[in-house]
Amino acid sequence: MIMKKQNIYIASVLLLSALGLSSCNSFVTYDDPTATSDEQWWRTQADAQNALGTVYASVPWAAWNTTTDAKSYMMTTGMTDDGVSRQDARGAYSQFALGLHNSMWNVGEHIWLVNYRDIRRANRLLANIDRPFFNDENDRERFRVEARALRAFYHMELLMNYGGVPIVEEVITADDNQRARNTEEEVYNWVVSELKACAESDFMPISYAVQADEYRITKGVCWALISRLALYMKKYGDARDAALAVIGLNKYELHPSYATLFTYAGEINKERIFIRHNGAQHAWRNFAPASLAGQPVVFPTQALVDSYETRQGKIVAELGVVGAVDSTAYYRKNPAYNRDPRFYATILAGDDPDRGANSRFPTPTSPPFRPFNMATSNPDRIGANFSTATGYWLRKYLDPQDQGGTRSLDFMIIRYAEVLLNYVEALVELDDWQNSDVVKYLNEIRNRANMRPVDWAGYAGRFTGSKEEMRQFIRRERRIELAFEGVRYFDIRRWGIVNTVMNGSVLGAYNPNTSAHDPVETRSYDPNRDNLWPIPSREMRANPNMVQNPNY
Repeated sequence: MIMKKQNIYIASVLLLSALGLSSCNSFVTYDDPTATSDEQWWRTQADAQNALGTVYASVPWAAWNTTTDAKSYMMTTGMTDDGVSRQDARGAYSQFALGLHNSMWNVGEHIWLVNYRDIRRANRLLANIDRPFFNDENDRERFRVEARALRAFYHMELLMNYGGVPIVEEVITADDNQRARNTEEEVYNWVVSELKACAESDFMPISYAVQADEYRITKGVCWALISRLALYMKKYGDARDAALAVIGLNKYELHPSYATLFTYAGEINKERIFIRHNGAQHAWRNFAPASLAGQPVVFPTQALVDSYETRQGKIVAELGVVGAVDSTAYYRKNPAYNRDPRFYATILAGDDPDRGANSRFPTPTSPPFRPFNMATSNPDRIGANFSTATGYWLRKYLDPQDQGGTRSLDFMIIRYAEVLLNYVEALVELDDWQNSDVVKYLNEIRNRANMRPVDWAGYAGRFTGSKEEMRQFIRRERRIELAFEGVRYFDIRRWGIVNTVMNGSVLGAYNPNTSAHDPVETRSYDPNRDNLWPIPSREMRANPNMVQNPNY
C-alpha cells in the first residue's frame, strides 16, 4: 500500500529510505510521487482490509524466511543454552552467543526496523480507518482493535529485546521523527493497557467462524501476550490474572498428542492461540539433516538433551549406577533411550542412516541409534557442510509432506501449554506454590506427554514439595515443553541464570571415538551489556535524542 504523506516513525527509517532515492525532498512528501495518494486509497472496506494485512506482515515466523518481514522465533534458540546456530547469512544469532555482536548486528537491526515499520502501518490505519465506506460498522471497529493490539505486540517485542523504547501511538511527520526513549515501566504499562482494552472490547472476537481467519488477533491472543510479557517483567500478579483470563475463556485445551502437535496430523487444534499461517515455511530446509535434503542452521545442545527425564522421572545426571549399567550408557548406546516422549517429538538423535519415512517419520517414536559414522561419504557427519554442529538435529515442525517444499505448517507463536506454565510459575513466585492449580495444570501437561504425574510424596524419591523444588521443576518443565519455540532466551534472562549458562564451553553428543562429548564452541556473555540488545547504529546516527544501551 502506498501513502501520500510520508510519516517517519523513527529516524533510522527516514535515513535508510532517503539513501535509496534521488531526492530527499520528494521522499519526505511521498513514498512514490507517481503512486496512489491517500485521497485515492482510503475509499472502501477492501482498502482498509488490505492496509490491515500489511500490519500483520512481521508477525513472527518459525525460522528464517526469504521475505524481508521474517522474524524467526525458533532461531533465537541459538542464543541460549539449548541451541547452537550456524550459517550467519540467515541471521547472525551465533554472533550474539559468542559475544561478537554490536550496534550493526543484523538481527538487532532487522527486529528494530520491521517492528517500527509495522507500528507505523498500524498508526496509518488508525488515523484513516474512519474514511472508507464499510458495509458493517462492526468490522470497522474490529479492524481498529486488531491494529491497536498488533501495535502493542510490536512495542512488546521491542521492550523485551531493547528495554525502554519510544512509544509511538500516532502518525509521526518528518518534523517529529527524533523521539527519546520511554522507560521500561512506561512501555510495559502502555502495552498492557492497550492489550487489556482490546481484549475487553466488544468488537474483539473470542474466535473467528472461518478457519482462514484464525491467524487474526483475538481476546485470547491479547491476554496470552500479557501473561508472557508480565512474567518476563516479573509482574507476577498481572501474569497470573492474564493467564486466568485465557483459561476462563473456555476456548482452549491441550491437544491430546504432543507427538502430532507439530505435524499436519495435529496442525488444526484447540491448543494454538496466536499463530502465523504457514509460518513454518522453510522449516525443512532450516532444520532437517542434509541426508534428507535439509540445510540445517540451528541444533540442539547436549545440555538440552540432558534435561529430558527418563520415563521414571529422573534426568541422566541423577541416574548414577542403574543395576550394572551406569548413566554414561545413555551416551554410549543411545541418548534417546527411555526418555520423556517429548524428546522424540523435538530432537533427532544420532547418526541413523535409515532416518526417514520408515523410521522416525511420520510418527515420532523411540528411534534407533548408532555411533557417529564419520566416513567422508556420510553427509550428516559432524563437520560436513550443512551437517549438525552438535550431533543432534531439531525435529519439531518437521513433517515429511514439507520435504518437497510445496507445503508449510502453521507456526504457533503462543499455545495454551505456555499459558498454563505461565500461570503456575506466577503462583509459585507469588508464594502461592501450594495452590492445587499448580499440580493440576502441571499434570495436565505431563499426562498429555505420557509422563508420570507430579507426586511430591514419592516422585522418584527426590522431592519434599518445597517452593524452591517446585520452582526448579516448573523451570525444567518449561524448557522441555516449549523447547525451540522462542521462549528460552527470555526465560534464562528473567531467571538470572543467563550469565552461568551462556558462558563457557558448549558440548555436543558423546563421541565414541574420543570417549567424550565433543566441544562445539566457547561462549561469552557479559551481564553488564548483553541483557539488552544494542540500539542499531543507523538509529543512533540519525536520532540525537536516542540513548544507546550500556556498554555498546
